[in-house]
Amino acid sequence: MDWIDWRDQKWRDRADCTGAHPDMFFPPRGASTREAREICGGCMARADCFMFAMTFHQTLGIWGGYSTRERARIKREDRAEATYNMLLRLQPKVELWVS
Repeated sequence: MDWIDWRDQKWRDRADCTGAHPDMFFPPRGASTREAREICGGCMARADCFMFAMTFHQTLGIWGGYSTRERARIKREDRAEATYNMLLRLQPKVELWVS
């Protein structure tokens, strides 16, 4: 995996959750995470968000569309890099118009 300085959190600037209420991403146990996952689904920063959570051991909340339990399973199965690469492939493509 390419080296990324995760202390630089510029990825948050392009995250679709910017401005959303944080409670949506940190719901009480048993509450729905549907709205948070819908926001994450098309987010340009989804892969970076996921990898930030994995790198800094975020134990609560929805990060990159994954719950705490799902991230723990991915970590146990040592699939973080594969999941990150899959998210990069799935995220919306940015088209640049050059004149």
